[in-house]
Amino acid sequence: MTANEIIKYKKILIIRLSSLGDILLTTPMIRALKNLNSSFEIDFLLKENYRDTLVYNPNLAELLILKSNSENWNEIRKKIREKNYDLILDLQNNIRSFRLIWGLSCPKLKFRKYSFLKFLLVNFKYNLMKHLPQIAVRYSGVIEGLRLDADGLDLISMNKPDESLFKLKIPIGICPGSRHFTKMWPKEYFIELADLLIQNGYDVILFGGESDKQACYEIESAVRGITNRCNDNQVLQTIAEMRLCKAIICNDSGLMHTACAAKVPVIALYGSTVKEFGFTPYKNKNLILENNSLTCRPCSHIGRSGCPKQHFKCMREIKPLQVFNSLKDFISL
Repeated sequence: MTANEIIKYKKILIIRLSSLGDILLTTPMIRALKNLNSSFEIDFLLKENYRDTLVYNPNLAELLILKSNSENWNEIRKKIREKNYDLILDLQNNIRSFRLIWGLSCPKLKFRKYSFLKFLLVNFKYNLMKHLPQIAVRYSGVIEGLRLDADGLDLISMNKPDESLFKLKIPIGICPGSRHFTKMWPKEYFIELADLLIQNGYDVILFGGESDKQACYEIESAVRGITNRCNDNQVLQTIAEMRLCKAIICNDSGLMHTACAAKVPVIALYGSTVKEFGFTPYKNKNLILENNSLTCRPCSHIGRSGCPKQHFKCMREIKPLQVFNSLKDFISL
């Protein structure tokens, strides 16, 4: 279906249930739809714990919030049917989204996941994904001819940074977390990097969510002078405070995309995943540091709980001094 063909529609539902980064990467498409036809009524279905990601998005009419209990699932299914959408864009494209929209007669366009190409790349290192664009562009590709603008990701926050942060002179953000072990630079390397930064006159702010609290606490405890702003998944507070930073150093994670939405330069550390999967910083100044000498990368398209080879060279061979020197050059450009 083409962009010209959908102009006649009025009510559109976009489905992307999770996660933080994936949802942020839909925002260029949302904006493109509104630019195509300002009268579109665009609703978005997502999980409850990611609500804040889109709660202030001006291009959306309503958020449909999916909770974990079966009663809510039935309510959402009923609401989708009552809203009588003209078009559904299923960017989740899994069994859960299929169950929610099964039986509806309106046109349904689904995001192409390229699962077989991922399988070939991960298991046989046979790379047929080099030509594929970033995920934000792939999302928009479900509608042929839909044009994205030159802007990046959207995450609107009304929150104010903590007052103590305004006293910092050269704040550098560090996000040590990620959902999977093989996407996380070693904690001791973050400690060494933070120490280098502070010794050289930079200020360090730690960012993270609920699952990152232990790591942030240990880094804070090991290095004197760190400001720890890790919180309970309060992404609107996090992005408000990220905007004060000169740069953000992070793993391939949801907070990497949050930093991009904050329009802050990003240095991203890539371990088990690679650029071809499409989850690279979108339309934001960035530098990706990765170990391209290994034949075992990628070992997963989402990350693993441990290194299959037991050496974890993809991350361990990216040294703190290398990251520090890269940062100095990066923010001086």
